[in-house]
Amino acid sequence: MWKKIMLILLAVLAFAAVYPICFLLAGSLMGTGELQENLSAAQEGGAGYVRMPGLPQYPTLQSYVELLLDSPEFFVMFWNSVKLTAGILLGQLLFGVPAAWGFAKGSFPFRKLLFTIYILLMMMPFQVLMLSDYLLLDTMRLLDTHAGLVLLSVFSTFPVFLMYRFFDSVPDALVEAARLDGASQWQVFLYVGLPLGSPGIISTMVLGFLEYWNLMEPPMTFLKSKQLWPLALYLPNISLEEAGAAFAASVMALIPAILVFLAGQDYLEKGIVAAAVKE
Repeated sequence: MWKKIMLILLAVLAFAAVYPICFLLAGSLMGTGELQENLSAAQEGGAGYVRMPGLPQYPTLQSYVELLLDSPEFFVMFWNSVKLTAGILLGQLLFGVPAAWGFAKGSFPFRKLLFTIYILLMMMPFQVLMLSDYLLLDTMRLLDTHAGLVLLSVFSTFPVFLMYRFFDSVPDALVEAARLDGASQWQVFLYVGLPLGSPGIISTMVLGFLEYWNLMEPPMTFLKSKQLWPLALYLPNISLEEAGAAFAASVMALIPAILVFLAGQDYLEKGIVAAAVKE
């Protein structure tokens, strides 16, 4: 009895999670007239409620054609998102991974104190550090540049915290055995830490992609030129009259995130297990 109730509850929750995506796909395949009819309540002075059927009455690819062929601005912002996301993740691999290993297995004075400070910085929201970040980028003349956004996110504390949990689960006996065999600190990191911590690293990169692909607040704050905006800032600037293009653009922005998640899903699950079970 309870098993059936749980299955029904999970089915309802799954439907609630999937429905917005179905809503998005259906809207992207509707014509202008059908969209205006369904979304008329959302317009100024409209009455009633927005309604969206599960399937369009007259499916059309008009919105995708207009977006992909008549909207060069979309491709500029799409490429901006690719550059920002790739730059940030590459920087976190170069700097965040060694930092996480150092906090987990390094031996230096005030290690725990420094990591505690690191955690406190992670807990501060973007709004708290916004002014100091703005002044820093202004001093370095990196305002209104992609390099400034990449610089701020490369040294984010959250990826280091996540990877620290995975590196901390590496058995100390294995690390000590490698050192007794004459391995240097870097050799232990390269041949012991990286292979055993790879699920955590990949998991962090997958989560990082999902975060930075949809980055909104930092670009809105530090980028003044519209041609530098990422794709996440393209969608809110589409008027209601262009609802079809908005639906199509949302679907196109969603596809890379889904592909990355599916590609890294196994590593994400292994990473969660590795973080939960510590030897």
